[in-house]
Amino acid sequence: RTIDLNADLGEGFPFDLALLDRVSSANVCCGAHAGDNMTMTIALAAARDRFVVVGAHPGYDDRDHFGRRELTLKRMDIFKIVLKQMSRIFKLADGENVTVRYVKPHGALYNQAQRDKTVARAIVDAIAPLGLPIVGQPDSVIEEIARENGLRFVREGFIDRRYATDGRLVARTEPNAILTDPIEIEDQIFRLIDSGFETLCLHGDDPRAVESADLVLRILNDRGVTVQSFLQRQGEAS
Repeated sequence: RTIDLNADLGEGFPFDLALLDRVSSANVCCGAHAGDNMTMTIALAAARDRFVVVGAHPGYDDRDHFGRRELTLKRMDIFKIVLKQMSRIFKLADGENVTVRYVKPHGALYNQAQRDKTVARAIVDAIAPLGLPIVGQPDSVIEEIARENGLRFVREGFIDRRYATDGRLVARTEPNAILTDPIEIEDQIFRLIDSGFETLCLHGDDPRAVESADLVLRILNDRGVTVQSFLQRQGEAS
C-alpha cells in the first residue's frame, strides 16, 4: 500500500528542509497568511531538488491570526484573494522551474470551505480554469462543488487532530483536540488509510513537526506502507 504525506511549508518556520526530506507533497504558502517571497522560493527550490510534488496553499490575508480566524467575506472578495495568491506562487514557481500541481486552502479558508457554499464556490471559481486538484476533507461542500466543476478532489486526513463523531475535526480550542499518544496516532493513521483517504497532513508550524514526521514514517514502514505522492500513484509525472 501507499499513502501521500503532505506538509504546509514556506511559512517561515525552521522545519521546511527537514520535512521535505520526509514528505511526498509540499503545500507552499502563497504569502498571505504567512511567509514571503524568500521563504516561498526556498521551499519551492528545495521541493524541486528533492522531487517533492508542490501544491499551492492560499489562505486569508490575516497574519495576526495566522489565517486561522474565520472571516465573513463576499464570494468575489474570496475569489480575488485566492486568484491573487495563485498568481504570486505561479510566478515564483516558474522562476524555480517548478510546476504547481494542486491546491490546498489554509486554515480558516480551508475549514469554511468544507461547509460554506459561498467560500467553496469562490475557491473553485478561482481554481477551475487551472484544472488543478483540490485537497480537502471528504464528504464536504467543497468536494461536491469541485466535482461538479470537473476537478479532482483529494481526500485528506489529519494525523494529529481528533475527529468528532460527525467526521469533522475537533476545534483546536477544545481539550484534547491534538493527538500526542503514539498508539492513538497509529490507530488514526490506519483508520484513515483503510477509509480511503489519499493524503495525510503534517503541520509545518508545529515545534514537534520533524519528530512527528519520523514517528509517522516508522509506523508506516513497520506496516509495509510506502510514502508516495497521490499524483505519482496515478502514474503522473511530478
